Amino acid sequence: MANNRLSLAVNGRERQLQSKLVAFEMPDPRTGDGNGTENGNSSGLRSVAIVGLGYVGLPTALALHGRCPRIIGIDVSQDRLHEISARDADLSDPDRRRLDAALGDGTLELTSVLATMAEADAVIICVPTPVDSANTPDLTALRGACATVVAHARPGQTIILTSTTYAGTTQELLAEPLMARGLQAGRDVFVAFSPERIDPGNADHLQRETPRVVGGVTPACAYQAGRVIRQLTDFVYLVSSPAAAEATKLYENIFRAVSLALANEFADACGALDLDPMEITLAAGTKPYGFLGVFPGPGVGGHCIPADPHYLLWQLSQQGHSSPLIAQAMKSIDLRPERVVERAAEVLGDAGRELTGARVIVVGVSYKAGVRDLRQSPAIPLIAGLIREGVAVEYYDPLIPTLRLPDGTTMTSTPAPCGPDYDLAVIHTIHPDADYSWARACSQVLDATYKFDGGTHRSVV
Repeated sequence: MANNRLSLAVNGRERQLQSKLVAFEMPDPRTGDGNGTENGNSSGLRSVAIVGLGYVGLPTALALHGRCPRIIGIDVSQDRLHEISARDADLSDPDRRRLDAALGDGTLELTSVLATMAEADAVIICVPTPVDSANTPDLTALRGACATVVAHARPGQTIILTSTTYAGTTQELLAEPLMARGLQAGRDVFVAFSPERIDPGNADHLQRETPRVVGGVTPACAYQAGRVIRQLTDFVYLVSSPAAAEATKLYENIFRAVSLALANEFADACGALDLDPMEITLAAGTKPYGFLGVFPGPGVGGHCIPADPHYLLWQLSQQGHSSPLIAQAMKSIDLRPERVVERAAEVLGDAGRELTGARVIVVGVSYKAGVRDLRQSPAIPLIAGLIREGVAVEYYDPLIPTLRLPDGTTMTSTPAPCGPDYDLAVIHTIHPDADYSWARACSQVLDATYKFDGGTHRSVV
């Protein structure tokens, strides 16, 4: 390990932070480190168990292919295991090829037998951490996974939590229960938190090239966890504790949430001033410091941004503290789909048509372009809001054949929409390589992405 000069997105103040972060370096395989790495395998890993094979766990397992001879993929869902074994999981093309290779050569073992994790040198926990309807952290899956890992832990294992959660979770759900079993972190087992940094559907952010942060319960824990995470990325930075790493992930996603809320609000301001928010965002982005721009849209979805900030807000509320800016940003994010509904009424009204009774098609319903994922998608409250206003709603999404609304209603994607059949097309998600030429023939187009070429009848939110 060495204190290397870092390049950070902190407006040129990297030198002030060098004492706070440590760049992890793998041991020299020629000399070894006294921990079984003298055989030339600098990681020393013979097997790694991945607990949870969702959008984080499966790509994590695949990133180990060629770097670890045995990868144990554990998931309690037989449907998910079947989906993966059938090569039907939602993956990027490179990960799809890795899956074929890993299943073909037997490196990746898929199982629902939880006890198998005891055979692994390292265990990486990758289970979902959502919030409930009241925006309270739902740790059901995480508590269950951690309890199982603790129950099957053995001396010498490295245990790494990656699921986004509040500060102190690693200590509470892993280190302390392990100690109760007689396994002391840093001596008998090695426990750390390393937040996932996987960007589904974005080929520009490769896992191998994305730095990771590791916070260990002890320096020995950080070192052993760094050796494992170093197999996933070329850049690992160590922080002082698991809580510091947990808070790092929360801050990353809170920053993103506040930025998105601001981008949407600024887009509304641009609408009032008859200006193009995309042009202004790109122009502001030419400044090489002091500005990190994001683009407006129909709302915020997915596994992270709509949920993760609430982990901090909940934890602060338990201690009698508040964070008004973060709370307001999350409220603005929640209200964004309703603003799209209001704008739909305005666009149709300007064309002499009432929203009630109109035929509207929502174009794209996944939360993000290029992914088959509906989690927290703004399209769900958007469609529900349109139906509430008496709209005849259909949707088109080649990646999402069916969806379920909050009231239990199931909808099916219109297979071959015809533009002139609709009074309005609301552009929510644009998937790469999909044909949307028909949408330009709709009477009116409301582009909530600000990126769709909708012809002369295009309006934006």
